[in-house]
Amino acid sequence: MNTAACKTLDRGSWRDIYHAAILEPDLTKLPKRIIQAESVLRARARELFYTSEDEALEGESVDDAMCILRVLRSSLKHKPTAIQWTSDFDYLKRA
Repeated sequence: MNTAACKTLDRGSWRDIYHAAILEPDLTKLPKRIIQAESVLRARARELFYTSEDEALEGESVDDAMCILRVLRSSLKHKPTAIQWTSDFDYLKRA
């Protein structure tokens, strides 16, 4: 991603791309979504590095998102079938 594109990033745009990655139901598309999300997160982290302390909370959110993407990528490498999509209420049925 070039720096001109990085200048247009804001809080919402990286979050939208990140959410698209972690919520992607198609496992064949997931690796590409992860790469896209990691790219915009790195760009936003660089931007935040050069800004004031006011953006510290967003920086923590970017770090957290990168960690989650690493775990998601790792789970795909080890056992792609381990990621199963269930309805929002399936966890309540098991309780």
